[in-house]
Amino acid sequence: MAGEKEVKLLDFWASPFGQRVRIALAEKGLEYDYYEENLAEKSELLLKSNPVHKKIPVLIHEGRPVCESLIIVQYIDEVWPDRNPILPSDPYSRAQARFWADYIDKKVYEGGYKLWKLKGEELEEAKKEFVEILQILEGELGDKEYFGGKNFGLVDIAMLPFSAWFYAYEAYSGLSVETEAPKLAAWAKRCSERESVAKTLPDPDKVYELAGLLRKRSGVE
Repeated sequence: MAGEKEVKLLDFWASPFGQRVRIALAEKGLEYDYYEENLAEKSELLLKSNPVHKKIPVLIHEGRPVCESLIIVQYIDEVWPDRNPILPSDPYSRAQARFWADYIDKKVYEGGYKLWKLKGEELEEAKKEFVEILQILEGELGDKEYFGGKNFGLVDIAMLPFSAWFYAYEAYSGLSVETEAPKLAAWAKRCSERESVAKTLPDPDKVYELAGLLRKRSGVE
C-alpha cells in the first residue's frame, strides 16, 4: 500500500515507549520491519537516525526518521488517518488527550522507576507519590471503558505499556495497583484483551527479571 512501504522500527523489547509505537502500528494494521537494539552497543542506524538523543524508539518511514514515542504515535495517526483513529477529531478532545499523555510521560516512568530502584524511607516516599499518580489517572478514567470514552486512543496507548511493569513495581515495593487504583487495574486488564495490546506487551515475569538484573547492576541488590 502506498505510504506503508519502507516502515522500520528501531526498538528494545522491554521499552514501554517502543511498545506505544508497536501498539499504534498494530491498531493501524501496518506491516513494518522490526530492529531490536542492543542499548549497550547502539547500532549505527540508531545513532544516525536519532543523533540528538540517541534513544529508541525511532520510526523510519520511507527513509526519514521520526523520534520520541508520543510524536511517533501521532505521526502514525496522521499518515494513516483512515484506520482506527488514535486521536479524536474534536480539537478540545485532542488537546485533552495530549495533556494526559504528557502527564503520563512526565510522571509514570520516573515514578515507577523509583519503586524498583530505591529502598527504605526513600522507597516509602516513592510509593506515596506513585499511588497519587495512579489515583489522579484513575480519576480521569472514571467509569469510562477507555480514557477516550468508548474509543481506544492516545492516552490508553501512552499508559498501557507501563501496566506490564505493574508486577515488578508491586514485587519490589509492596504496593498493590488493584488495591490503590482498582478501576485503573480493571482498565489495564480490559485493554490487554485487545489484539494490538496482547501481541505487544511482554510477559510481566520477564519484565520482573529485567528489573532484578537492573537492580543488581545499579547496586541496589
